[in-house]
Amino acid sequence: MKQAKYRFNQQHGIITGGSSGIGKAVAKLLVQQGANVTIIARNQERLNLAQEELISFKVNPQQNILALKADVSRQEEITSALETAIAHLETPDMLITSAGIAIPGYFPEIPLEVFNQTMAVNYFGTLYAIRAVLPAMETAGKGHMVLIASGAGLIGLYGYSAYSPSKFALRGLAESLRGEFKPKGIKVSLVYPPDTDTPQLVAENKTKPLPTKAITATAKTWSPEGVAREIIQGIITNKFAIAPGLEMTILDRLHSVLRPLLNWYFDQIVQKFNNNQ
Repeated sequence: MKQAKYRFNQQHGIITGGSSGIGKAVAKLLVQQGANVTIIARNQERLNLAQEELISFKVNPQQNILALKADVSRQEEITSALETAIAHLETPDMLITSAGIAIPGYFPEIPLEVFNQTMAVNYFGTLYAIRAVLPAMETAGKGHMVLIASGAGLIGLYGYSAYSPSKFALRGLAESLRGEFKPKGIKVSLVYPPDTDTPQLVAENKTKPLPTKAITATAKTWSPEGVAREIIQGIITNKFAIAPGLEMTILDRLHSVLRPLLNWYFDQIVQKFNNNQ
């Protein structure tokens, strides 16, 4: 019983975007199961608050909770932070790349800077983190890399022309690395969270086109804790594709087959919305 409760006892989990949302929820579950955790984010105040909260969930006094400030889109910053984490808490058993941004809108109205920044954070921020921890995991001959994508990484969504491509790119990266890293003893998982009640979703809704809101309203919004539980279970069972809920599971398995039907369905929503204007 004790072994099952503290499944990640003294393992080291690094979570980018760990000060809020899904990242913090995953960090909490790892801490509750005995892990040492490093959270990385851009906002020092949020980091401090998250660190204090995570400390309160420690199950033994030997656990360490490290909070490091870094912008994942800046290679030198995220690399330095990860080197510090490894120096303090040794080779990570898990790297969870949860840092991400989403700024929806109509394609002609989205500044090019948003496309660049979205790819810099969501794709290159993950790639930089993987490159930084890979040597240590290779030396240890083990590790698990968990890339947080999105349902929008399986099918392009109206209003997400900046966001969806960055998550499609993560899917390609994870699928490429899975086979390459397997002989090294390093596992790779890719997560497709549905809409999740996080600060990021609140920010998205500020610029989300009304037809996009109508489309996304057709699916259930998950809690960060619910998604985090699915991620932890996926790590334990070594699943490559972690798709929380029935909708994401079906989309993961049948997205190519379902794409024409989904496109038709989304078009009907948009047309109905436009007709009501």
